[in-house]
Amino acid sequence: MTTFDKREEGFEKKFALDEEQKFKAEARRNKLLGLWAAEKLRMSGDAANAYAKDVVAADFEEAGDNDVLHKVLKDLTAKGQAVTEREIRAKMDELLAQAVAQVKAGT
Repeated sequence: MTTFDKREEGFEKKFALDEEQKFKAEARRNKLLGLWAAEKLRMSGDAANAYAKDVVAADFEEAGDNDVLHKVLKDLTAKGQAVTEREIRAKMDELLAQAVAQVKAGT
C-alpha cells in the first residue's frame, strides 16, 4: 500500500466517522426536541419518551429537518400551544449544539 493509498484510507475513515457522529447528533437533537415538545404538551414519563421516539422516527419520512419540524409544529398547535416555525427552528438549532457536545463527550 502506497502512502497515497494510506492517506486516502485515512480520509475515508474520518469521513465515515464524521457522518456517523452527525447522524447521532441529529437523532439526539430530535429526541431532545421531542422531550421539549412533550413537556409543552404536558406529557411526562413513558408518554414523553414515547413521543420523543415518534419525533426521532419522523426524521426518516423525508430528507432534511422539515419532517421533524412539521410534526412538532402540528402537534403543538393541535393542542393549542402558540408556537411558530421560527421558534421551533431556533430550538432545534439550540438543541443541535447541545446534542453535538453530548455525542462528542460520549454521553
